[in-house]
Amino acid sequence: MLPTQPLVSFIITCYNLPDKLIGECIDSIRALSMKANEREIIVVDDGSESSPINYLMKYGDEVIYLRQNNKGLSEARNAGILMARGEYLQFVDGDDRLLPATYNPLLDIIRKKKTDMLMFQLTQAEKSSKNELFSISKPLTGSTYMRHHNIRGSACGYIFKQSILGNLRFTPGILNEDEEFTPLLLLRTESVRATDAKAYLYQQRPHSIMTNKNLRVRLKRLNDTKNIICRLHLLADRMPPNDKSALQRRVAQLTMDYLYNIIRETRSHHYLNRRINELHEKGLFPLPNAHYTKKYTLFRKMTNSSRGLKLLTRIIPIINKER
Repeated sequence: MLPTQPLVSFIITCYNLPDKLIGECIDSIRALSMKANEREIIVVDDGSESSPINYLMKYGDEVIYLRQNNKGLSEARNAGILMARGEYLQFVDGDDRLLPATYNPLLDIIRKKKTDMLMFQLTQAEKSSKNELFSISKPLTGSTYMRHHNIRGSACGYIFKQSILGNLRFTPGILNEDEEFTPLLLLRTESVRATDAKAYLYQQRPHSIMTNKNLRVRLKRLNDTKNIICRLHLLADRMPPNDKSALQRRVAQLTMDYLYNIIRETRSHHYLNRRINELHEKGLFPLPNAHYTKKYTLFRKMTNSSRGLKLLTRIIPIINKER
């Protein structure tokens, strides 16, 4: 007799994390309103210097542990996907946690509604109320949703059906891999619902890849983002009109964020101009004349003049310093 398919496979990725943090992450999943056969917990260790396997043994067969050579987050998540048996997948970083009080109602939704994807909010505020209300949108195709809304790239910010993945995987060896994976996954969904439920607790550790202040890492992150933008731009041109329009909006948003981060990270007008010239050669600059958001419209107008660009190079570092 074949084992029952779990409702959700939780793919936890970790690298050089304290055992205590990984345990808290696992315990937050075990605290959810799920029977043991409804959940599958997969811990993918991306070649940590010290394996947490001895610590994880206390969970017995509740946790599947997979260790690989250090290949990066993309490869770790891809390995988890390969192992997962669940109807739905949820990515969780090993130093983060799910918040049962707000995540449990989401589980009820996927049990009843059978949506392809359910989106929720990430938060740094740990406390949540069992009676906390949240809104939920009507079901839309991923393409429709992307044409009318900005999206958050984080792959931890949604739960989705494994069946819609097909051959889609995270690109190995890059930073900001979510920014490529998430929009392409959304375009595969026939039914997505967005909620404002704060169901995922994330932590910004001082030595994480996202907070790394090393110049080489910062420049790699910028370069990887540029390459993601270019790949998505090429893919959009080959898509049907609605999907093309949806992905073009995301490309424009990512390009705006890319330029903003160049100014914030380098504070170099010369470096900014070089990258703008590269974008121009690939048909990605000037930014499209669209009114996606007020912020986008203002930023587009300012980047269309040398005076506006100079003003941005003065203002953005000040804003970032104040934060």
